[in-house]
Amino acid sequence: MWIVVALMLSGVAGSPRSAESLAPPVARAFQASEIIADIQVHGNLVTTDEELKRLAGVDVGTPFEPSLIDAVAERLRAAKRFERVDVLKRFASIADPSQIVIVIIVDEGRVRIARTGDPEHPFRAVRNRWPRLMYQPILRRDDRYGSTYGVRVAIPETFGSNSRLIFPFAWGGEKQAGVEYDKTNDAGLLNRVRAGGSWLRRTHPVFQEDEDREQLSLRGEHWFRPQFRVGVSTGWEHESFGGADDFFARLGADVVVDTRVDPALPRNAVFARAAWTHVAGGAQTELDGRGYVGLIGQLIFGVRAQRIAADPSLPVYLKPIFGGAANVRGFSAGTMVGDTLVAASTELILPLTSPLRIVRMGVSAFADRGTIDDQPWKQGYGGSVWFTAAMFHLNIAVAHGRGSSTRVHVDGNVSF
Repeated sequence: MWIVVALMLSGVAGSPRSAESLAPPVARAFQASEIIADIQVHGNLVTTDEELKRLAGVDVGTPFEPSLIDAVAERLRAAKRFERVDVLKRFASIADPSQIVIVIIVDEGRVRIARTGDPEHPFRAVRNRWPRLMYQPILRRDDRYGSTYGVRVAIPETFGSNSRLIFPFAWGGEKQAGVEYDKTNDAGLLNRVRAGGSWLRRTHPVFQEDEDREQLSLRGEHWFRPQFRVGVSTGWEHESFGGADDFFARLGADVVVDTRVDPALPRNAVFARAAWTHVAGGAQTELDGRGYVGLIGQLIFGVRAQRIAADPSLPVYLKPIFGGAANVRGFSAGTMVGDTLVAASTELILPLTSPLRIVRMGVSAFADRGTIDDQPWKQGYGGSVWFTAAMFHLNIAVAHGRGSSTRVHVDGNVSF
């Protein structure tokens, strides 16, 4: 027994093992120097992987240093060929963490393919110098100003993500030219910011005089929920009407509650808006409430009440207009103006197609009632047929105004 103990002691003393040899394999791997085992390239690009690796200045088999990620990203950005560059470090193997994979993600943006004349590299990517443009048609009609047509040209991502610089150009019933900045944010105090300047000309439906309006505007919105929004706005305006020129500032606030999933065909939903505006030394207020209840099958019952008021001191072109599809159908949209307009409507809406179809149509029966200032209450009733197809909406209503005549009201728009 003493011989066995002596042999064991002599073995331990004769062949000492270091702490490194006693460490598990994973620990030994971390202690080893890191090596680039692979380089992966991803993203929206037409540049070859070889060219991208050359610009990055990194090769497989070279040692990996902590500063290499930032250095590669800076080299790629310095090439000025990419709109976005991301460089990531990944491990090639769990068993051997010393093997590193460099992942390069780049976005060349809008490019075109050009021929080089080199047989080995016949094509190359050339970035477009012109900004990317988006186009939206302006096409609408109402019984106050008639048909308006034009285009909205937008440059997306002008000042960061979710931003647009918009140039509207319209002719017809409402002539317009301007520029507008629009940006949305999912978080923060202001979820939407709009600012711009524009020129607008239209003919007042009551006085048949041209209104020329030049304005600068700024608006911010906060969305507590998608169904609950508040907004504040300010601006400066120059108005030419009836041979007179007016200059005034505008300051306003509004609150909107909207539970409609489909505004074109609401069901079991409400819409309410309250707005106040101080303009031209006076005030404007607006209250608008709507409710929709589903009945038997696809039949929907809708009600609406609205009140628009303007201080007596305000110019006539800032006062509410009575008549037409906006409040009491069966009367001309240019019947009269006044200080306070009150109107209410009831309507039965019957879709004739499935609400899941892209192209939908239906019919409605309605009754309107309203007044302005101390004028007698006026009533209108009738029916309409309507069409919706994705971004297009058209409504044709035939209404009889009690004590007046029978009129056809046509309104529609293309919206996005």
